[in-house]
Amino acid sequence: MSGYYTPRGGLPAQTDLTTDRSIFTEAYAVLPARTMTDIVTSNLPFWDATRLWVLARPLTGFSETFSQYLVEVSPGGGSDKPELNPAAEGVLFVVDGALELDLAGEQHSLRPGSYVFVPPGTRWSLHNTSDATATFHWIRKRYDAVDGIDAPDAFVTHESDVEAGAMPDTDGRWTTQRFVDPSDVRHDMHVNIVNFEPGGVIPFPETHVMEHGLYVLEGKAVYLLNRDWVEVEAGDFMWLRAFCPQACYAGGPGRFRYLLYKDVNRHAALNLP
Repeated sequence: MSGYYTPRGGLPAQTDLTTDRSIFTEAYAVLPARTMTDIVTSNLPFWDATRLWVLARPLTGFSETFSQYLVEVSPGGGSDKPELNPAAEGVLFVVDGALELDLAGEQHSLRPGSYVFVPPGTRWSLHNTSDATATFHWIRKRYDAVDGIDAPDAFVTHESDVEAGAMPDTDGRWTTQRFVDPSDVRHDMHVNIVNFEPGGVIPFPETHVMEHGLYVLEGKAVYLLNRDWVEVEAGDFMWLRAFCPQACYAGGPGRFRYLLYKDVNRHAALNLP
């Protein structure tokens, strides 16, 4: 398994060109890896020795259903009170270092590739007891509860334990690692890993109701976002609003992989008087 791209902060040199691949439109946004510097980090209440890059947040003209953080925890850092919203569910995906998790009283040692689902209202804590920084993605969504359907259970797994299912007629060049059964309607969001071997493509402009957040874990590709073909690489984040056309061509030389968020399994909200 190749390493996941992990930002290290710092600042660009004064001699670097200002021009970059950053894009923000009404249909999509691209935040290149280069933008994740020291001066755009944030802090959170009740987190010690921790900083984060906010990749997405609910905002007019931007993300509507989720927030996504890329969190760096220094040695000795962490939190006993990480989530302040009892209605929020979350997914943690570790990309670097080691973390110790207490999830509803059960202890778990996390490493790169570890995946955690945290249901709303669940007690948890997270700490870095090692001597190196640890970094993880934290995707949060307000759980859309349905009367008569229980909230999903907490679980911890690792991506190496999740089989990559091939998309039809792709000869395995396009696969998805699904951490949750798509037919389980208790879940109202999916966070998966999508993999393309060199030459793999999404061969048509997908257009559907799901909002997307994509963080490139590895490799590079050319991605269709609305009407624009955009080059993306490891460390880049993309946001796509619902119904934004998308397609992909992974030209190589290595694999192209991204962590994908989407909202699922619920009625469309209706704004009625």
